[in-house]
Amino acid sequence: MPGGDGPTSAQRPTVLGIAQEAVPADSLLRSWQGGAHPERWIGTGDCFSVHVKRPVSLAQFVAAFYTSPVFRLERWILKLLLKAPSTDADAQALAAGQRETFAVWVSGARTETQLLMCDRYGRTRSWFCVVPDGAQGTTLRFGSAVAKPPEGAAQNARPGLGFRLLGGFHVRYSEVLLNAARKRLERSS
Repeated sequence: MPGGDGPTSAQRPTVLGIAQEAVPADSLLRSWQGGAHPERWIGTGDCFSVHVKRPVSLAQFVAAFYTSPVFRLERWILKLLLKAPSTDADAQALAAGQRETFAVWVSGARTETQLLMCDRYGRTRSWFCVVPDGAQGTTLRFGSAVAKPPEGAAQNARPGLGFRLLGGFHVRYSEVLLNAARKRLERSS
């Protein structure tokens, strides 16, 4: 799971060509402090990026991400376990700014190039960003954050084995999700 601002070096490319980088200072993931206990979000988050060789809007990116075959499996799990159904039409409406909720998330903040989604439990956030590169294409960024423990909790305790194992899964899963969105966008050009 996310646990800082990402790598201190510029970018770390992965096998899929996805780069892991520091969360940008101007990202909604870092700057938006709305919701309950805003102090628990300071200093958390990760960021993954990939370049697409064509212009991509935020709406196109969000729709491609949430309607990818990989994310459809997650949607099915959320429907089954949390009674939180969602459809491709719901994803398209969220992407277009026509709805504020999707499965277990609610829109926390939106700009022309960024969307921050907050889970209904107040524990996690997902962030989408498009950075146009003119005629060269668009950089797609995806990140997430997990709230720090509440005050009084054992904040310096070492995370358990399950959390550490999920952390590695989280990184790979984020890369796979971003790659799936990239592939959908490249096919639709």
